[in-house]
Amino acid sequence: MAKWLDWMRRHAGRKLAGIHAWNGWIVLLLAATGLLLASGFWRGVLGEGRVWLKWVHIAAGLVSVAPIILYMTLIGKHWRLLKGRPWQRFNIVVVLTLLAGWLLSGVILWQFRLAGPALSNAALVAHDLLTWIGLPYIIYHSLTRTRWIKQAGRRAVITERSEERLHPAAPQPLYTRRAFLRTAIGAGLAVAFGPSLLQWVGRSLGSTSGSALDRLAENDKNRLLPAPQPLADSSPPVGGGAQGHFRVYTVTPIPKFANDNWSFTVDGLVDRPFTWNWEQFVSRKRTVQVSDFHCVTGWSVYRNTWEGIPLRELLDLAGVRPEAKTVKFYSGDGVYTESLTLDQARMDDVMVAVLHDGRPLPSDLGGPARLIVPKMYAYKSIKWLNRIELIAGDHDGYWIERGYSKDAWV
Repeated sequence: MAKWLDWMRRHAGRKLAGIHAWNGWIVLLLAATGLLLASGFWRGVLGEGRVWLKWVHIAAGLVSVAPIILYMTLIGKHWRLLKGRPWQRFNIVVVLTLLAGWLLSGVILWQFRLAGPALSNAALVAHDLLTWIGLPYIIYHSLTRTRWIKQAGRRAVITERSEERLHPAAPQPLYTRRAFLRTAIGAGLAVAFGPSLLQWVGRSLGSTSGSALDRLAENDKNRLLPAPQPLADSSPPVGGGAQGHFRVYTVTPIPKFANDNWSFTVDGLVDRPFTWNWEQFVSRKRTVQVSDFHCVTGWSVYRNTWEGIPLRELLDLAGVRPEAKTVKFYSGDGVYTESLTLDQARMDDVMVAVLHDGRPLPSDLGGPARLIVPKMYAYKSIKWLNRIELIAGDHDGYWIERGYSKDAWV
């Protein structure tokens, strides 16, 4: 070990440059894969590839530990070399803090089942915040260290020193070319990232019960009448208003429905199959429940007040035959499917919801009707639900086929 450390410290400058380049490429890969994973648009485009991309992101995160460990063997010498350069020392502290924060929060998100929803939710917020701060900082650091800026700075310094030798009494410039370029790059990044960061802060740290849900309602693509009238426990919501922020994910463009193209069917291995139009569906007796909503990607929305029809009541109404073993669900997007066992489907809190916190479900949240399975991760809570089929065999849903666990318990 001592010999290895001694070898690492010889020609430390070259090794530091190599570690810096290695770390830069890893951060670039993490940034690219992370942004693709976070984007609702790319979730739909990537399909099954998203699962592989997730593992590439995790692997890159684990590999990022190596350059950090190597750097720690040289940090003492590097710190001494930077004596009298406070901004460069500050940069080291910032970068190490970002890398450590990304790594810790990323491991928690990777092991979300062990961490639990509360810790995973906090880790996701921290991971996103570090990304919003860290990416502009790293871009700034990278751009301002490019050769054309550094050379411009050197030329400016040489010119200034030459002028000083020729004209000792001449006043010194208040602003060098290099300083101007660095400031311009910083201002450009602030303009580019600033509004999005502020929007993210308001969205992530606020409550969905206010303006966020108002925006979702304004963007609602559905046009179904009459609107469901909330029960007394829904308005105001008995849960007190949802706490958190829904991230809108979809594998297809968000569908839109009207009275003439929407129906709700329960069929398959049942004695009394039925199909309702919107007027029939919305006139059915509903109940209200309060539950938390957890996504497998790490975020949660707490204390949601859902209003809808318990799934077990729909199954009883249709009359499930003895040979039926699985409840298969179809989305109105024509692509997404999911399933539950009969025992899971009959849990007391499994519901076909039409209202959230006293408001009709907007299209972005899966309206006009979606399944809610509070004890499982949200990929089981199928959006735009329009058909329930009872089948004798098993069924692997959209994300189960693409690598997600069929055991989706929170």
